[in-house]
Amino acid sequence: MQMLIDPALIIPNPNLSILDGGITASGWGNVRGDTISKMYFDALAKRYHFKLSDPIKDIPQEGLDAILYGTRGEPLQLRYEKAEGFGVIRREFEGVINNLERRYRETQSPSMRADIEECMSETPCPECGGRRLKKSALAVTVGGLNIAEFTELSVTKCLDFVNALELSEKESMIAAQILKEIRSRLSFLQSVGLGYLTLSRMAATLSGGESQRIRLATQIGSSLMGVLYILDEPSIGLHQRDNAKLLNTLRQLRDLGNTLIVVEHDEETMRAADYVVDIGPGAGVNGGRVVAAGSLEDICAVPESVTGQYLSGKKHIPIPSQRRKGNGKSLIIRGAAENNLKNIDVELPLGKLICVTGVSGSGKSSLINEILYKTLAVEKNRSKLRPGKCAGIEGMEAVDKVIALDQSPIGRTPRSNPATYTGAFNDIRDLFASTQDARLRGYGQGRFSFNVKGGRCEACSGDGLVKIEMHFLPDVYVPCDVCGGKRYNRETLEVRYKGKNIADVLDMTVEEACSFFANQQKILNKIQTLYDVGLGYVKLGQSSTTLSGGEAQRVKLATELSKRSTGSTVYVLDEPTTGLHIADVHKLIDILNRLTDAGNTVVVIEHNLDVIKVADHIIDLGPEGGDGGGTLVFAGTPEDCAACEESYTGQFLKPLLEEAAREEPEWTRNGN
Repeated sequence: MQMLIDPALIIPNPNLSILDGGITASGWGNVRGDTISKMYFDALAKRYHFKLSDPIKDIPQEGLDAILYGTRGEPLQLRYEKAEGFGVIRREFEGVINNLERRYRETQSPSMRADIEECMSETPCPECGGRRLKKSALAVTVGGLNIAEFTELSVTKCLDFVNALELSEKESMIAAQILKEIRSRLSFLQSVGLGYLTLSRMAATLSGGESQRIRLATQIGSSLMGVLYILDEPSIGLHQRDNAKLLNTLRQLRDLGNTLIVVEHDEETMRAADYVVDIGPGAGVNGGRVVAAGSLEDICAVPESVTGQYLSGKKHIPIPSQRRKGNGKSLIIRGAAENNLKNIDVELPLGKLICVTGVSGSGKSSLINEILYKTLAVEKNRSKLRPGKCAGIEGMEAVDKVIALDQSPIGRTPRSNPATYTGAFNDIRDLFASTQDARLRGYGQGRFSFNVKGGRCEACSGDGLVKIEMHFLPDVYVPCDVCGGKRYNRETLEVRYKGKNIADVLDMTVEEACSFFANQQKILNKIQTLYDVGLGYVKLGQSSTTLSGGEAQRVKLATELSKRSTGSTVYVLDEPTTGLHIADVHKLIDILNRLTDAGNTVVVIEHNLDVIKVADHIIDLGPEGGDGGGTLVFAGTPEDCAACEESYTGQFLKPLLEEAAREEPEWTRNGN
């Protein structure tokens, strides 16, 4: 694969005109006023008979080729203004793509390279077609396939191919041991629920759960005994059907004489464990001790154990008394064909909580992240993204924006924190600047920022930490010995509000801050949402680099909740329950309901049955993963999904809904 300039990223939205910013490439966005770009585009428009106000999709192909690849030896007549009137010069046009490639090669500026890289994507090598090997190596075949064709098959198909391989007696003698090893290793991958992966899949594209299960498959093959294995949430990204395979694999390792310590929130895994250790009772400053330890029955018998309360059924996530009817409008994805999707049409009713389900590798991320989100982001947010393959999306006029709420960090430096991300810190600095002490000293809002000179500690540049380079070891961060990790200089810390300085406020937990700022409604509105999403234990100034993925996602959710809703937003979440306890999942569902009740549409890719059962609409893809997936198995309510025999999700959902109906016939959304 090679990184090359991608025309689709230069022109992400062909419905826009050149004048409206349809060409987003670095250095080519400004075509209004007296600019060189405008001179060239005017000359191109005159030669190829189009207007700069025309949508780019309506520009003749010859003209579009000239814009992207240049006039190739045919000079343009450029008209420019001068003192005595207008002048004309003849000059060849280099083309936007050729210009970007040349500037990328020649520039020494990291920022310019980064700007141009936004217009680049991985493209298969023209020599080998992305297969990485020479023609001579690809000429060698076994059973009619060369090594590249074999590795492009899924694990399951590779296993079928090897088992069906017909060899002569001599070939069998040579290949017997090799085939035994191949079968063994492929079987291990299949046993941990990775049968849908292709062998040529790049490691960088694997999720954390997939990478961990590959390492687990390697350990099964080693057949070691007396080993202590530590696994951190191995069930991430697994459908319930495949979770059973994973648990059998873990039991295999245990039965060999090994000990397995599994950090896990999955209920099925907890019920399968021989010994459970419950840490809590709360999170952050409210946790950190062993609440209960022993068998599942022992955990359930401890009233203080939140885990035990949910496992015993004393607490549960209720099913809504009725499903939302939506606003009557829909987004319809036509001809979805990205990755393994088989040219399917999918309707997403707006104004509902929609759950996209299916076994691992069934095409959920391809449909939602690659097609739905990227298409809407290009159309509504003017993002530089390359949407997945589809014939188009109908009904986009009913949506005003799309927001992806993922578990990526809210910032990559120690300066970023929940207070800055939610915008509460701006109001807090305004408050401190309005105090009598600050006014007497002439301090403005900027004095209380740790991002600019003046009030911050210059020894650590406002980070509160100092990096010590360890050369061959990872860098170490230690508290600044000048400010003691408080980020500000002595003069700034002398300004107080209600007896607290700015550093004291940043050191407060969200719960403490809610009480402290009870009379400051503007600040309270923003930090209250952090408390509502279950982050009462997090400190306002806690560095974003120390937040877990689930915590970062909930900070983003809190920020959205604090904004005024438009009622026409599409929120996209990809497995938001990753890393969340059942109690946190309960809070997450309440937040998703709040977003949906405001008229918005929430689309969640999820395997967690607690989220699936509360959805208004289910889109189930499959039936299998990889080549065996990519079709629409079911679309409708959870009750109808449970009645669909072809749906694996429905099979696991059915007993859950039946049990809930037996235990509590009348449900309320906010019941406990």
